[in-house]
Amino acid sequence: MTHRFDALLFDFDGVLIESEALGNRHIAEYLTNAGHPTTPAESMARFMGLSGNDFLAAIEDHIGAPIPPDFQSARRAEDERCLREGIEEVAGARAFVRALPASLPRAVVSSSRVRWIATHLDHLDLRAAFGDHLYSGAEHVANGKPAPDLYLYAAERLGVAIERCAIIEDSPVGATGAVASGAFVIGLTAGGHCAPDHGDRLRAIGVNAIARDFTEVKALLG
Repeated sequence: MTHRFDALLFDFDGVLIESEALGNRHIAEYLTNAGHPTTPAESMARFMGLSGNDFLAAIEDHIGAPIPPDFQSARRAEDERCLREGIEEVAGARAFVRALPASLPRAVVSSSRVRWIATHLDHLDLRAAFGDHLYSGAEHVANGKPAPDLYLYAAERLGVAIERCAIIEDSPVGATGAVASGAFVIGLTAGGHCAPDHGDRLRAIGVNAIARDFTEVKALLG
């Protein structure tokens, strides 16, 4: 497996853990209760893959008002609950990572912060598979997704040309940056948040291939 590429870069939320569906349900519920009716599907369409100021700006654009004063504290409380309790894997993720050749460089490239990534990798018993190569768009680069900077940074840290990397992404925001980086991009639609047309959305962005599950990812890499 993976003889076509010299390194693998994994998005995290929605690729390795089922946090996209969970997180967007919470955002939709919060905004609806605050007087801004929002469905989980709308939340995913508007906010999935964003972080930091881009995420907050997208919410303000959606509701047509400033961020409610208790939004950040509500999000922190939900995040802490998830960090304590863990989040289930995207089907097949653990087995796929564990089957990778030990010599193959790999990294996580996520909009989430390193504490979030590391803690959930611990829950999945996958932390050792990535070592210190956990990279956050909120912490390691000035411009997070959809800019390509995070992917380029991770490839540099791994010592691999970006053109020799494969990136596994699930969100349109992430796929946009991944395609712009020059890597081979696999759009993964295995997560519970992916609607039937999700692959079509990723194809329109320009990903090189679509995988419905990790078995198809393995076939593409081989």
